Amino acid sequence: MGFIEDMVSELDPEIWEKWRPYEKQIELACSVPGIGRDAAASILAETGPDRSEDGPFGSCHQLASWAGICPGNNESAGKRKSGRTRKGNRWLRATLAQTALAGVAKKNSAFRDRYHRLKPRRGPQRAATAVAHAQLIALYWALRNGEPYQHTVREIGQQRRDAIIRHHLKRLDELGYKPA
Repeated sequence: MGFIEDMVSELDPEIWEKWRPYEKQIELACSVPGIGRDAAASILAETGPDRSEDGPFGSCHQLASWAGICPGNNESAGKRKSGRTRKGNRWLRATLAQTALAGVAKKNSAFRDRYHRLKPRRGPQRAATAVAHAQLIALYWALRNGEPYQHTVREIGQQRRDAIIRHHLKRLDELGYKPA
């Protein structure tokens, strides 16, 4: 065991030296709750750092499908038969399973809320898979836009508030309310 630990301690600096050109992508990936430096490096190693429209994954949904972390759909004659996920990339799935549990453990995280909302209905495993799917999509957009995840969350929250205000002002106008 000591020999293996010595080998790992020798190889770690070399590995991180190879990752130096991708430091910005790793920092963006680390902005997603639950994803640390090692997990970010592992995810980027499996998917590649390119998130352009011309890249290997044209959309976040294609990436999630390739990873095998999106919900399946087998429906015929109006009956839902199975929702199993496909196999996908096993190394990426394993990493995302760990990051999902880490994301659930973060306080004041949207992933924690999502997990606890889904767990009673779908069970802990499916809820964790849903969190892993959400993390992968958040990671995709953080890398695609070049902005940290937290910044995107604030923008979405502000857009949601503005939409609610517009909706209620429109309803008040339809009801005939005229401000004094």
